[in-house]
Amino acid sequence: MIQERMRRLAKAIVLGVWLLITLFPLYWIVVTSLKPKAEIFSMPIKYWPGNVTFEHYADLFSFADFGTYLLNSLLVSLVAAGAVTVIGVLGGYTLARFSFPGRGALMLAFLVTQMLPLFIALGPLYLLMSDLDLLNRLAGLMLVYVAMLVPFSTIIMRGFYERIPVALEEAAQVDGASRLVAMVRVVIPVMLPGIAATFIFAFVQCWNELFLAITFIDSEDAKTIPVAMNSFITQYDIDWGSMAAATVVSVLPTLVLFAAIRRYIVEGLTAGAVKG
Repeated sequence: MIQERMRRLAKAIVLGVWLLITLFPLYWIVVTSLKPKAEIFSMPIKYWPGNVTFEHYADLFSFADFGTYLLNSLLVSLVAAGAVTVIGVLGGYTLARFSFPGRGALMLAFLVTQMLPLFIALGPLYLLMSDLDLLNRLAGLMLVYVAMLVPFSTIIMRGFYERIPVALEEAAQVDGASRLVAMVRVVIPVMLPGIAATFIFAFVQCWNELFLAITFIDSEDAKTIPVAMNSFITQYDIDWGSMAAATVVSVLPTLVLFAAIRRYIVEGLTAGAVKG
């Protein structure tokens, strides 16, 4: 009995220390965003601002036009993630339910694309975007994100489909439903956790992506949040206060999205872990 209590106590201590290590960077970002500029580099270090200020948040929306960047990121991430999810749902169903020549090669190609460094295709991709007049356009960035995320999302969806018995669709078809109707009315409702997990994966990838965005977007009107935050880093200085405030603001939409579909995300991430 004593050994069991000691084991639980040790486990609680380890988990508590790990939680503190994980949460401290987030805490420090919030505290930095609330410090006056003079206190950010003050010594000794202040773990809570002596004078709480919201000047960095005010600067974001009054001088940096951060509201436009926020809307751009939301538009790009929602549209691209939605398109990726729809294509992944259809592609995953095709790979899971149909046998056709080249299916194995297609799956291998999808996997290989995830192993190649992105910068290898950057040159040709930039020339293609330039020829199509898609530089400094949100639509062009959306297309690039969709092309980048579709292979992995399709693989994810295929795995979810393979956990669903084919008998469900066959029963619907026996009752007179077509394959498409059986998919939409029978399979898709069961797939909601997987669809939610795929959507949140694509959304977060688009929301946080910097490398492609900073390459294809240079116009102030089309900048996304990662590109805007990168501009706080200059040759001789880093505006830590504004960057911390921008980080806090940029995290909020993701938290809201996670909170809205958290039940489906948990079910999707744990699908297949427990067999009935």
